[in-house]
Amino acid sequence: MKICLNELEKFIRDGVHLETGKPLERFGGLRSREILGNWLLCAVLNFEQKSERLRICTDPQNGDGVIYDSKQKILEYMEHILVSQNGKTEKNIETLILEHIDKKRNKGGKAYASGKSLVVFLNRKGENWTPNKIAKKLPIDLHFNGVWVVGLHGVINEEYIYNVTKLDVSGCPVWQVRIRKDFNEWVVNRIQ
Repeated sequence: MKICLNELEKFIRDGVHLETGKPLERFGGLRSREILGNWLLCAVLNFEQKSERLRICTDPQNGDGVIYDSKQKILEYMEHILVSQNGKTEKNIETLILEHIDKKRNKGGKAYASGKSLVVFLNRKGENWTPNKIAKKLPIDLHFNGVWVVGLHGVINEEYIYNVTKLDVSGCPVWQVRIRKDFNEWVVNRIQ
């Protein structure tokens, strides 16, 4: 996790690369935002399990990465979509998140989404949104194992703070991941 975070530092500090960056050959064709999204999920899930057993891997099927559970020997295939800050729209953020989830869900239906978790990389600034409200609007036939929303909360004292939310109709847990300014440590707190 620490090595991966060190590799991500330049992309996180740049910010623009997370939005527009091309796939990175040396990381199996993953985009920097996909690596960051998977890293944030690993940080949160490792925090919840009080372990370091989850790792990020490239996807041999050329997908958006894999989260590997080294204890249970289980792979979770990931799918990502970006809610861009460059999009010119009057739609509110909740509508955009739901539309992006539907876009991925409808891309190939159940066969495409089955066995994968979806990560929505939220790269829009300044709008509040309510995870529980969005979760209640998720389709019953979601097809994905789960849906996560990750996005930058802010930068305070050179520390990058990301929110990680799991959309779940029974309640949406939210965590904050604070990446220390030296990019050698991070702290995870569950805030909801």
